[in-house]
Amino acid sequence: MKKIIILKYGELTTKKDNINYFLKTLKNNINIILKDINHTITYDFGRMFIDVKSEDIEKTVEKLKCIFGIHEIIVGYISEDKSLDNIKTNILSLIKDKNFKTFKVFTKRSDKTFPLNSMEISKSLGGYILRNIPNIQVDIHNPELLVSAEIRKNEVLYYFNGLSGLGGYPVGTLGKGLLMLSGGIDSPVAGYLAIKRGVKIEAIYFESPPHTSESAKDKVIKLARLLAKYNTTVKLHVINFTRIQETILKNIPHEYLITIMRRMMYRISAIIAHNSKCNILINGESIGQVASQTLTSMRVINEVIKMPVIRPVACFDKLEIIDLAKKIGTYDISTLPYEDCCTIFVPEHPIINPSSIKAIEYEELIPFKDLIHEAIKNHEVISVDVEEDREYEDIL
Repeated sequence: MKKIIILKYGELTTKKDNINYFLKTLKNNINIILKDINHTITYDFGRMFIDVKSEDIEKTVEKLKCIFGIHEIIVGYISEDKSLDNIKTNILSLIKDKNFKTFKVFTKRSDKTFPLNSMEISKSLGGYILRNIPNIQVDIHNPELLVSAEIRKNEVLYYFNGLSGLGGYPVGTLGKGLLMLSGGIDSPVAGYLAIKRGVKIEAIYFESPPHTSESAKDKVIKLARLLAKYNTTVKLHVINFTRIQETILKNIPHEYLITIMRRMMYRISAIIAHNSKCNILINGESIGQVASQTLTSMRVINEVIKMPVIRPVACFDKLEIIDLAKKIGTYDISTLPYEDCCTIFVPEHPIINPSSIKAIEYEELIPFKDLIHEAIKNHEVISVDVEEDREYEDIL
């Protein structure tokens, strides 16, 4: 028998006429993630099969755990001998060393020329297992071990309990978005959730040297690299925000510092997103968490752009966001003690219900269009590839 990796799609099977597009994208994403492993991929509308060397099975499965669009990952076995006696012998050899007390047999007979139907095959296999393994019993509702055998046209496929995949949609099937990535806890989680829904992300980070350190930038690159596990790669746009931030600090009433600063960030992000063919902005705003995240603040800040903004964690509380950050591995990086430019000049009493009229009035005190143009013209692009742990940098 030969080992093979079997992928089940889950949600993708609901796509009907569009399923081939989703499956081709999933295959392409897997090829990218497995580029350092010799492999072949075949698929139909029900399953995807990945053939790798036996010694690469474990490494391959670990990589597949980070790919969206996969509902379940199973290591299975293929045999070309389709006789019932051989099927019984193969199943017994595969399960005899497994630790279980209850089991269920599931049989699928796609080859209708096979002399027994699915129910008859399951009954025969179940009886054979009971006769040859002591102290076990059948449990059709909640078995410890699910024994599956598929009688296909040219072979028999065997498999057992699988590993849960990430689900969601293959990255890129729903277009591209620009993630406003700070060094905090919330924005990487927001990026992860957007990727899960098939959105391929680029990211934008605002630095303010010398007020923010190189360590703060390195922290964001590490977060981008971790998100690249799920996104295949992340292009990170780094904006030098120093002149804009210092100009705001000198000329704008302090209670409006955050409001005006965020409006500038939104304007810059929307332009970068447009130039990068992104359809949306994504950020980690959570309703009521800080002054700029009240509903009034969000409205006043959001009104400077026409591009849609999605906020995947908007209705999460902080503990829910932290739990997810720990699950995906970003929490320890996000809590490193390096401040980003959103936290270094926070006023003592930021306004929580800003006025659009006042925001426009205060922005007229500074040459913000020129400052934005300069920041975009001179911004840095870093392509972060998790697999090869490399960064390619070039100045636009």
